[in-house]
Amino acid sequence: MALVNQVQKRVKMSKWDTVKFQIVTHCYLNRITVSNADLECLTLLSLNSPIELTDFCYDASEEHSVFKSSQTVRNSINKAEKNGLVIKDNINKKLISIDPSLKIQTEGTILLDYNFLANDS
Repeated sequence: MALVNQVQKRVKMSKWDTVKFQIVTHCYLNRITVSNADLECLTLLSLNSPIELTDFCYDASEEHSVFKSSQTVRNSINKAEKNGLVIKDNINKKLISIDPSLKIQTEGTILLDYNFLANDS
């Protein structure tokens, strides 16, 4: 019978950190490279989506200081869209949100339960 070394960790985190962890885990598992600033931007978007692109660019640059300018926020959103993390509405591309297929949970009490197995063959 094979022996499995199991590690369990239980941590109480803020909603911001819980959402950020979901995004970073998705990006890691799908080999998507994101900077810490991109990660902060995606976390902010997750907690505020859907939102108008111009309003979000202002919030991320002025209110939350994730990036120094609105254009840098737009560049980050465009990169995230190309990587399948962000979607824009089909009508006029002004409304943005995190792609629902990521299944990022942002409402209510959130319990994350991940199971990973590394097989040593």
